[in-house]
Amino acid sequence: MLRLPLSIASPGGRNGRLSILIFHRVLPRPDPLFPYLPDAASFEAQMRWVRDWFVVLPLAQAVERLYTGSIPARSLAISFDDGYADNEEVAAPILQRLGMTATIFISTGYLDGGCMWNDRLIEAVRGVEGDEIDLGALGLRRYRVGTLEERRDTCVALVLDVKHVDTERRHALVDAIVERIGAPPPAPLMMSQTQVRNLRILGMDVGAHTVSHPILTRLPAAIARDEIASGKEQLEALLGERIELFAYPNGLPRRDYASEHVEMVRGLGFSAAVSTARGAASTRSDRFQLPRFPPWDRERWRYGARLLGNLRKAQPELA
Repeated sequence: MLRLPLSIASPGGRNGRLSILIFHRVLPRPDPLFPYLPDAASFEAQMRWVRDWFVVLPLAQAVERLYTGSIPARSLAISFDDGYADNEEVAAPILQRLGMTATIFISTGYLDGGCMWNDRLIEAVRGVEGDEIDLGALGLRRYRVGTLEERRDTCVALVLDVKHVDTERRHALVDAIVERIGAPPPAPLMMSQTQVRNLRILGMDVGAHTVSHPILTRLPAAIARDEIASGKEQLEALLGERIELFAYPNGLPRRDYASEHVEMVRGLGFSAAVSTARGAASTRSDRFQLPRFPPWDRERWRYGARLLGNLRKAQPELA
């Protein structure tokens, strides 16, 4: 029985621990190009396991209970990043049916028909014909796409090659790559404003995730602050309520955000923020740099073992 070792690794009260899961998408059906992405059936199975093993709490409530010493043993919260439409269409109805909730962190600049730069690249590679993409003229390299596995590897490699390019240049580079590949415009993948409102009807919470999902360490301080503040303000205007929680884009401490951005988030009136550093939160954790964990196993015992192992991880490094 997994509950006993989880209760030992994740006690309640003043020595409490909090696991925070991070997802991005839940697809209606499996995607051969990305078989590791959860689809509706696998996500529902995983959430049933989680419900059996943990006490699932809304993230804002879980954070407050962690720091007041009143958190239950085996506490866990669920989060999604970016604001994909399938969060509202697929994931939220499953969670509602299971009596669970999640916090959806939304980058507001992509609402109402947007598509993030990485998805533009992925969808371009998905539809390309031939065995190779030559992007040497753009300062990149040749990428193999002859087989499904090569195409999958190229999606990952191309996103990594472009990810840390300066924000302004990255947009122009993505446009040039998509044009060179000759791909048609991708279908909009992100939520509409109506879907954001419907998340609240479905019992989900909403958090801020900047406007355009930049790597904050690559921006001048004033622009970084505006990205954080404007995303919060836009969601508050849309929902008519205070936005308490923030997620750092990409989210690795010191690489993707720094201590100055933590102070910006604190100063803008958020009550907590989450990173993508792995581990479980405790009262020793900075409430503005809470760790999260992305579980991916498809077998019940492996999934549980992975969650248990994450609880035993040392506290992550901070910005």
